[in-house]
Amino acid sequence: MQKHNIKLNKDHAFRGLTALLSLILLLLSIGILFKLIISSNLSFNAFGFKFLLSKDWDPVQKLFGALPFMWGTFFSATLALIFALPISIGIAIFLSELAPIWMRQPVSFIIELLAAIPSVVYGLWGLFVLVPVMQHWVEPVLAKYLGFLPLFKGYPLGVGMLTGGIIIAIMIIPTISSISREILAAVPENQKEAALAIGMTRWETIWKVMLPYGRSGIVGAILLGYGRALGETMAVTMVIGNTPSLSLSLFAPAYTIASVIANEFTEATYKLYISSLIELSLILFVITFTLNALARFLLWRMKRFEEVKV
Repeated sequence: MQKHNIKLNKDHAFRGLTALLSLILLLLSIGILFKLIISSNLSFNAFGFKFLLSKDWDPVQKLFGALPFMWGTFFSATLALIFALPISIGIAIFLSELAPIWMRQPVSFIIELLAAIPSVVYGLWGLFVLVPVMQHWVEPVLAKYLGFLPLFKGYPLGVGMLTGGIIIAIMIIPTISSISREILAAVPENQKEAALAIGMTRWETIWKVMLPYGRSGIVGAILLGYGRALGETMAVTMVIGNTPSLSLSLFAPAYTIASVIANEFTEATYKLYISSLIELSLILFVITFTLNALARFLLWRMKRFEEVKV
């Protein structure tokens, strides 16, 4: 009886400790949000909601607006997602269904290892390898044959939105593919066997059974990857050109929220300038937090659905 009570006390203590750690993390997030709101108050009072719609960014004239940076952030992240999504889903399908058993674990390990490479390393590779390739080979060809489209107008500089999107795509592929692989691997064997038993091909089983079953989880993985793309800093800063402009051209230099904060925070010499940069941080925090919360909800929904099926 005494041993049982000691065991219960240990269980309660462990549960309390984990709850406390979770609460600390929650309070830390709330504290960060509160600090960002307080520190950006000066900028909000000066510009109000016009800060979100203004394209002016002139520290000399003390005029600040977030629109060019929001445009660059969403454009580059969306472009990266367009590049990364088919590759990531293809990798997930291959590793979960088509690859030989001996190949799955080593290849999965290598792909996940890509997520551990520092951002600055990707940036240096992009600056010294990818930018020259884009400038001398890829962008001139695109400009020659597709220059009549708004997306491919302008001079091929090598640095710009297209190069930034490719770098970010490479960085988010491990996130999307790893989670999608786990989702597809969780599809019950009896469903796949039933599909094959009624005459479906391997491709039809993947397309009509596995992908629909894991749809919520895969969407969650995509949103997690998109959230990382929105907040990426050093790699995209080194190859995107860092010009606060609004352009549809993939060749044009651009600027993201994370990049302008990294580049200009040390140069901010007066309070309104600092407050405007912090308000940009607040915008990015809210966007990424919302996307990650939605992704976690979809993954949780997928897990609950699996439990109900079982």
